[in-house]
Amino acid sequence: MRIAMLAGGTGGAKLAAGMQELVGADLAVVANTADDVCIHGLHVSPDPDLITYWLADEIDEERGWGIRGDSFTVHERLERLGAPGWFQLSDRDLATCLYRTHFRAEGGSLTAAQGQIARALGVRASVLPMCEEDVYTRVLTPGGWRGLQEYLIAERSAPAIEGVEVQGLDQAAPTPEVREALAGADAIVVGPSNPVISIGPILWVPGMRDAIAAADAPVIAVSPFVAGRAVKGPTEKFMAAVGRPATAAGVASLFVGVIGAMVVDADDPDPAPEDVRVLSCPTLMEGAAGRRELAERVLEFAELLA
Repeated sequence: MRIAMLAGGTGGAKLAAGMQELVGADLAVVANTADDVCIHGLHVSPDPDLITYWLADEIDEERGWGIRGDSFTVHERLERLGAPGWFQLSDRDLATCLYRTHFRAEGGSLTAAQGQIARALGVRASVLPMCEEDVYTRVLTPGGWRGLQEYLIAERSAPAIEGVEVQGLDQAAPTPEVREALAGADAIVVGPSNPVISIGPILWVPGMRDAIAAADAPVIAVSPFVAGRAVKGPTEKFMAAVGRPATAAGVASLFVGVIGAMVVDADDPDPAPEDVRVLSCPTLMEGAAGRRELAERVLEFAELLA
């Protein structure tokens, strides 16, 4: 099957890794770029790189980000010299960002840069930035607006969330590669990433929902909640900020008009979403076997819906 997956952070990236085991090059991952940030003058793409490192089996699973076994020599020296140290880039991760920045400065596209990074690391699937335009998520706190990375890392997601917005969306559009992946998919999967700050920006790109709706394929979301709780990150806090319950049904309500089905965790204590087909199964992805098992269940569900 040809699979197009929408993904942002860890949950979506882990499922993408399991899916790649099954369909290989027939997987295209549409990656959130709204949390891209400029660090030390470099273009950093946290979600596309996180996805790429999971697919390349390079991710540091213990930390949940960065490259396994990597050093921080350059970061430590920069911080010693007086550069801000709140955003850590390990040495090989820094090389990725250097490559991307110079690639774009020489006239290359963000899509082409990420494609080359993925190929060089042995990734079989395609990792597709959602758009070429620069878009940025920011969070309104009692202290004012904060860039998303500043809020998540420097402020440790501690301040109350009074609003969320993505700047630059009015100039953005899905890339031709994203449109092609969606149009040619046998199934579209919305990964279990944060539905507000990871999946939300993808769906907010003008024309993205239309491109998904035009695809002749079932659209299945995977709930990010396991046994009623988010596995990682401030998902519950962002759900509350947009006035939705931190449940699978609350997530489904954000995707109305996009999805026709949802996979929910077998131990979820909350009522299942209404008005969509539901598959209840274990969704905690423990190790490579767990990632592959959930991917198999999602593919089986997609075949049933098709």
